[in-house]
Amino acid sequence: MSVARRAAIAVLAACLLAGCGSGGGDGKSSPPATAASPSATPTDRSPHGVLLSAKLQMDTARRAKFSYRLGTQSATGMLFWAPKTVLVLDRLGAPERVIVLDTTAYLGGDPATAARLGGRHWEKFATAPGPASRREVPYSAMVDRLNPMVALTAAVAAPDPALVGEQQTADGTFQHYRVSLTADAYTAAQTQLSADRRAALRAALGPGPLVLDLLLNDKDQLAEVHRTGTGPAGPVDDTVRYSEFGGALSVQAPADGDTADAGTKSLPPLAP
Repeated sequence: MSVARRAAIAVLAACLLAGCGSGGGDGKSSPPATAASPSATPTDRSPHGVLLSAKLQMDTARRAKFSYRLGTQSATGMLFWAPKTVLVLDRLGAPERVIVLDTTAYLGGDPATAARLGGRHWEKFATAPGPASRREVPYSAMVDRLNPMVALTAAVAAPDPALVGEQQTADGTFQHYRVSLTADAYTAAQTQLSADRRAALRAALGPGPLVLDLLLNDKDQLAEVHRTGTGPAGPVDDTVRYSEFGGALSVQAPADGDTADAGTKSLPPLAP
């Protein structure tokens, strides 16, 4: 590896350790997260070094397809976590689709929505006008539970990540890493998120403690994260799987002629 490339990796590693990776920040400066192992780099193969490498790989990928089981709910979709947030969500058993394009959400795409809106298939919910740094992403709590950068940011901040070993699945062979941390530490590490988003994530995670099981492929990309703990309404048992990292994925807003503006109507809740 050339000296220049080593230097570039060191700069990126320092950025990631300071919590400046992509993730929908609020435009304000935040104190950097304290890394549990400041000597680790993405080029060493210690558990911390490998998790830093994984964070760098996912930061570079910027997007992926996913499938999840969050509590009792399952879904598939696409997530773009940089440079803007884009979410496409198809929930099992729910006919309407969810599309989030930065600070705008579209709900519908199904016959029932068209019947309710007089023939238009989509309802558009836009974030209230204001400074761009204060506009939040619709359904940000869901986005932050799905975002691999959020999980990896927490994992990198954990004091004692461990390599569990090699794990075989139907999709191949993966390296299995495990970290344990409190819910407070999980959310405190997310300096790239606004205070409101950190609070919402903290509320969703519950009192903790939390255990993260992470499966990395042979490129150190995060193929699966399993999060367990004690949530506000019972056990936390989330699994998110990722594929097609950085692939040719695209999302377009529904046509204006097929969209009804929700105006001041509140965005309906999205379980879980």
